[in-house]
Amino acid sequence: MAVDAQTFRSVLGQWPTGVAVVTTTSGDGWHGMTAGSFCSVSLDPPLVLVCLARDIHTHALVERSGVFAVSVLGKDQAHIGHRFAGRETGDRFARGTWTPAPGGAPVLAEALAWLDCRVAHAYPGGDHTIFVGEVLTAETRRRTAPLLFHSRAWGQLADPLPDEVTIADTGLAAALHRRLTASGSAPARVTRAGAARLLESVRAAGVRVRTPVPPGPHLNGAADSGRSWSTLVEDAAALAHVPRDSPVTAEIVDGPAAPRLIEAARARGLAVVGRVSDVFAPAREAAVLAAVDRLAAAGCAEIALDEGATAASPLLVRHVLQEAVARARPVPLRVRLREAYGLGLANALTAMKSGVRSFDVTLGGIDGGLCAEDLLYLAGRLDVATPIDRAALVAAAADLEALWGSALPGRTYRAAS
Repeated sequence: MAVDAQTFRSVLGQWPTGVAVVTTTSGDGWHGMTAGSFCSVSLDPPLVLVCLARDIHTHALVERSGVFAVSVLGKDQAHIGHRFAGRETGDRFARGTWTPAPGGAPVLAEALAWLDCRVAHAYPGGDHTIFVGEVLTAETRRRTAPLLFHSRAWGQLADPLPDEVTIADTGLAAALHRRLTASGSAPARVTRAGAARLLESVRAAGVRVRTPVPPGPHLNGAADSGRSWSTLVEDAAALAHVPRDSPVTAEIVDGPAAPRLIEAARARGLAVVGRVSDVFAPAREAAVLAAVDRLAAAGCAEIALDEGATAASPLLVRHVLQEAVARARPVPLRVRLREAYGLGLANALTAMKSGVRSFDVTLGGIDGGLCAEDLLYLAGRLDVATPIDRAALVAAAADLEALWGSALPGRTYRAAS
């Protein structure tokens, strides 16, 4: 005896699927419905299938026309899914940009992807028909997280924590330089030799360190540990001071000159991090995503997003990074967050769960940026691995405190690793 329908539906509800709109055409216009029973069948020839209930109107139209299209929905398109699921009245094609594919069925221009199909086979499947379609044309329109269906509800992908995170220090050297060069304000204990030893301690812990100028004398020591130094490159003159094929990473801020600088830096054998400023300002979302596209296309090894003057929140971080991480792939994103209003670590956790694996931080948090030791402490409490020696950073933070002459903003450098 077969399982009862209620149990069967309950069990199938535990299987997550994507959400797509299946459309077709007829003499009186376009028709469509939301479907989760869609999957690939064959790569050669390219075949997909959709399962349609035999008692619905779309089934009869697909059977009669011999064509259908599939538009795959993104995480921000639940409203389209609801409309085609019959939960809203009126013209289902009134919102969104729908255009006829070569086969005649309409596709959604804003979908993650779409496929235009000709019915190649139709098989009975109980109260459904399994329509196998040969894919005539297909296109991937944009990159973002997909819309999912699970337990009779629509949502997004779960946010797993990364297996590993890493950090770079982009603030310590500049903070020390400012303290050394500020007239009359540097304590006698702050010396160039002491600052250099401290930067080397951070680098030796496995952290890439940004210096205001190429580190020169440190290059030989850095060669065995990968690209463990970086420097901001603002123009061609600054780039000329970075030795060719050196283990220095060139950091280049997005702007009119960035494409030429990135090309020149790569020609010199340098890895390039493209940087985008003030990424969480609400009015800058479109500009930030466009910058991510440009920097990825220019050949950057990494793209760094800086929080900037506008304070981030976990919701803003999630909103921007989910889109930016997807658009940048396969180029990895890194973020520089501030410790503002106690939200720095909350934003870092949100970034981890949004696909970010690398962070730009500052030892002790002395420049207002997220503290290196605090971030690694969070990673440890989350059982997220790191190649960085936190114990060595904690020791360096103690040295920094003695050098600085006051308690550091960081909150965990006195805690055990």
